[in-house]
Amino acid sequence: MSRDYANRKPRPAAKAAKTSRASKRKDTRTMPIIPWLLAIVLVSGFGYFLWMINGSSADSTTGTASSTANKTDTPIAKPAVVKKDPNELPPKPQEEWTYLEELENKQVEVDVPNSGVVSSGLYQMQCGSFRQESQANEMKARIAFMGMEALVKRSEGANGIWYRVVLGPFESKRDGERGRHKMQKGGINTCQIWLWQ
Repeated sequence: MSRDYANRKPRPAAKAAKTSRASKRKDTRTMPIIPWLLAIVLVSGFGYFLWMINGSSADSTTGTASSTANKTDTPIAKPAVVKKDPNELPPKPQEEWTYLEELENKQVEVDVPNSGVVSSGLYQMQCGSFRQESQANEMKARIAFMGMEALVKRSEGANGIWYRVVLGPFESKRDGERGRHKMQKGGINTCQIWLWQ
C-alpha cells in the first residue's frame, strides 16, 4: 500500500487545535513529588551523618574520662581540647654536620705540569688574514661597530704579503675569551687567541 503525501488533504483546524492543547497539558503537569521528597530526605540524612561524626570525634578524646566518672559518681572536669593551628610549622630539627671537622684537617695537593713555555702574560686575538688590505679594513670596521678596537698588520712571509686583523693585547687568556665571545655574537667566528709576539 502506497500513500500519496503530495495530494494529501490538510487536517481541519479544530482537530489540529485539540492535539496542540493536549500536548500543552502534558507539558504543564507538575513534577512528581516523590523525587523531591527523596532528595530532601537524602540531603538531611547526610547532614545528620556529618553532625554525628563531628560530635563523635570530640567524645573519643574524652570518652575514657566519662566512663570513669560514671563508676565513681563524682564529676570529673573534662580536659580542655586544644586545637592546633593548621598553619603552625613543626619545630626546627637539630642539625648535625660532621664534614666541617673532617675538612679542617684535610690537605689538597695539585700537580701543575710545566709546559716549558715562558709567557709574557699578554695575549692577542687574530680574527682574519687577507691578501687585500681593503678586506682587512672592512673587517676592522665591523669590529669597531661592535665596540672593540682592531689593528691591521702587514706581514710578509714565504707565501706573499698578508694583512692580518688583530685585537689586543689582553692581560689574560680569559679577557681574550670574553672578546672572542663578543665577536661570535656579532657574527665573526674566525677569531683565534695566541700569545703576544
